[in-house]
Amino acid sequence: MEQETRLSTEPTTPEAAPATPGTVRPGGRTAKVRAAVLEATQDALVEQGFHALNMDRVAAAAGVGKTTVYRRWGSPIGLITDLLHDMAEQSLPAADTGDLEGDLRANALLVLKTLTDPRMGPVFQAVIASAACDEECATALNGFYTTRLREWAPAVARSVARGEIPAGTDATEVLRAVSAPLYYRFAVSREPLAPADAERAVAVALAGARAGAFR
Repeated sequence: MEQETRLSTEPTTPEAAPATPGTVRPGGRTAKVRAAVLEATQDALVEQGFHALNMDRVAAAAGVGKTTVYRRWGSPIGLITDLLHDMAEQSLPAADTGDLEGDLRANALLVLKTLTDPRMGPVFQAVIASAACDEECATALNGFYTTRLREWAPAVARSVARGEIPAGTDATEVLRAVSAPLYYRFAVSREPLAPADAERAVAVALAGARAGAFR
């Protein structure tokens, strides 16, 4: 949901061409190259969107040779796929406020902050657009959100243990109920997002969870 676990990877030789972009988080010079390229990719998405993403310009902006960029990432989709992996790796940990309402509010406000951020908002718009037309990117986006749902699921499990909501409540469905209205406004209806929207989403999800709607 937000830029918000680490992905298990197989080791590879630095500068070798991995089968799937973003499956390795190497150290040293290779890590610096990756960080520079992904930063340049974000800049390009913010400035021009997905359809104008250009490998040569990303390489130039990152100060990296074109050959390295094409060998390691292969295509603009490869860049976005790796960017999604990196965003999942760098995301903030889930909150533990002591009650479900507080945890869901923290989740909603994090989603809101990400989607309304001047930099990350356009990045997510571009990523969602690319996922709509490329299966590899769609798989990476699904993996990103699966990681985030898994990270936050213990908040719902703790609530069940405290007796706040019924046993058998599906944690991922509760979390989806919080973020779905925010993403709908962001990506579908393209309406402005405000804190009141996050609070409303939390209230609805919490009421549903307490009533057993997500069992």
